[in-house]
Amino acid sequence: MGKIAGLSGYVGVSTAVAGINQWSLDYTADMLETTDFSASGVAAYIPGVSRWSGTFSGYKDGAPQGLGVTTAVSLVLAESASAPQRWSGLAYISGIHPTTNFDGVVGYAYDFQGTASLTVPTG
Repeated sequence: MGKIAGLSGYVGVSTAVAGINQWSLDYTADMLETTDFSASGVAAYIPGVSRWSGTFSGYKDGAPQGLGVTTAVSLVLAESASAPQRWSGLAYISGIHPTTNFDGVVGYAYDFQGTASLTVPTG
């Protein structure tokens, strides 16, 4: 199976966000227990509500993204520019974390919370 390096991945909020060098995504579903007397002591489950959230971070390059507590943004998380592996959906920017120190580059980290469905890559 081929491998993909994240060297040319990106994060887009309407357009590509400059300076970003890392993103992570948590895509989960609640598992609802449906164990009844017929289960013979073995737990049974069905999928419930799914949700997604994550972070992206990097160096300051231009104006930072705004906190999106009232407006959802169209978010695209790409694994590589050369492969069609893209996760996308509407999300709120729920946290902004600027960092700096005397001998380093100014950095920004962002938290996001997805709303509605997440389009997942295939293949």
